[in-house]
Amino acid sequence: MDRSTEIREFLRTRRARITPEQARLAPDPRVRRVPGLRREEVAQLAGVSVDYYIRLERGRTQGVSEAVLEAVARALQLDDTERAHLFDLAQPTATRARPKRPLSPQRISPVMYRALDSLSTPALIQGRRMDVLAANRLGCALFADFQARPHRERNFARFVFLDEAAQSLYADWEKAAGDCVATLHLYAGRHPDDPQLTELIGELSLHSDTFRRIWADHDVLAHATGTKRLHHPLVGDLTLDYVVLAVEGDPDQTLVILTPEPASPSAEALGILASWTSTTTAGPHATDETHRAV
Repeated sequence: MDRSTEIREFLRTRRARITPEQARLAPDPRVRRVPGLRREEVAQLAGVSVDYYIRLERGRTQGVSEAVLEAVARALQLDDTERAHLFDLAQPTATRARPKRPLSPQRISPVMYRALDSLSTPALIQGRRMDVLAANRLGCALFADFQARPHRERNFARFVFLDEAAQSLYADWEKAAGDCVATLHLYAGRHPDDPQLTELIGELSLHSDTFRRIWADHDVLAHATGTKRLHHPLVGDLTLDYVVLAVEGDPDQTLVILTPEPASPSAEALGILASWTSTTTAGPHATDETHRAV
């Protein structure tokens, strides 16, 4: 991923969404030729020179300070996730001075396998680039049996955009697709030099017009909690709340757990799905050999 292009497009799309009224700027009689704020207006709000802001938006971030990035984040009314993404893209001087280390291999610990096995609701472990590292039996039954797929296809973004079953599964597929892209954008800010990410983005861009369109929005999202509405081919409609938990020791690994409201139709449907899958081999489904680095 080209960091200069990413920061340019991210800042451009952020200022395009803010009106002068939202920024509490004085009325301007000039005809506006761009949506949202002009570059000089962002510079004014951030308290920096127009030339300085233009250089920043062009991706020329050498020597940029954290104070300037904080001011730009306030001017563009960025939320916490967007602010963190801006800092990742711009790499202020204090951050850039730290030595870069290559990405270490991702491993799933035995205790995480046991945790998956103990859960009576769908659960999976996601790694970098939304790779699915493991899922319990009910997680595979709810979404897809990632274990049965070729290694490179064990990825949630590929499932959402390239598997026709995903469009039938999600009641609001467009929202699911947007969340997927926003999650990948956030990861790209942290790991722009990940060659497997570049391969993934290229593949999705080649095969999905929707992916290309949403990727150009440059939205970012950090999953924590939310709700998924699904239409499962075996048990019908499901409304499941999810929580995303960080896995200690690996900031790019998360445990995703989905649960229904107690005594709800979704809980009943999930119970039926669980009974239909109970005859399969017990235990979580690792998407690679146990303990193998991915």
